[in-house]
Amino acid sequence: MMEKTKVFTLVFKTLFFLLIALFFSWGIWNGYFSMIFTESERFLLLLQQHLLLVVTSSLMAVAVAIPLGIFVTRPRFAKSEWFVLNTANLGQTIPVIAILAIVMTYLGIGFNTAVFALFVFSLLPILRNTVAGLNSVDPAMKDAAKGMGLTPMQTLWRIEMPNAMFTIMAGVRTAIVMNIGTAALASLVGGGGLGDLIFAGINLRDNAYLFSGAVPVTLLALTVDGLLRLSERIFIPKGLQEAAKSA
Repeated sequence: MMEKTKVFTLVFKTLFFLLIALFFSWGIWNGYFSMIFTESERFLLLLQQHLLLVVTSSLMAVAVAIPLGIFVTRPRFAKSEWFVLNTANLGQTIPVIAILAIVMTYLGIGFNTAVFALFVFSLLPILRNTVAGLNSVDPAMKDAAKGMGLTPMQTLWRIEMPNAMFTIMAGVRTAIVMNIGTAALASLVGGGGLGDLIFAGINLRDNAYLFSGAVPVTLLALTVDGLLRLSERIFIPKGLQEAAKSA
């Protein structure tokens, strides 16, 4: 059964990459990616802006969501979990365009507005997975750590965080991949990024601009997702990965 699953996965991946190759061949043949080559300096500048938007907002979200998730899962502050998670849920339900409009009122247009909106939109997946991962740690393991004389802080970093890391990383990966696609909307508030090409293509009805912006965003999201999945396999012990999957 396991061998059949591996063969099916290999066939699926092969077909997937074949379809991507055919799509690129078709696009190049029809000149849909010409802008990448004819205006390469502008394309690279917009790509750099897009990456900066994603990296900055994602780091901010990680820096806030993980400590906040740790905070609400401590027994002393467990009653605040409901309020914090539902507040984060509220931020997720508001459309990004609406968040951009609200933030633009106070911060004006530009990079800062786009980063803050993306930061708000990225909080929930990381926070939710951090809370879920920490709450899923077997209480017996924590009791055993306490019996061995570990302090609550030592138990957190030696027992809880390693066992919750697979779930936390899944949330981080989800947030970053979502961020890459959503960052295209930064163009609406002068934040730059590959969204400039997408909206230029829509306004001009020019597929060369549209494809030159949309396809790199898609490929960037797939590449980052793959790299983050690989990092999970490298840095998280295999036993913890299997335990998290079977939980």
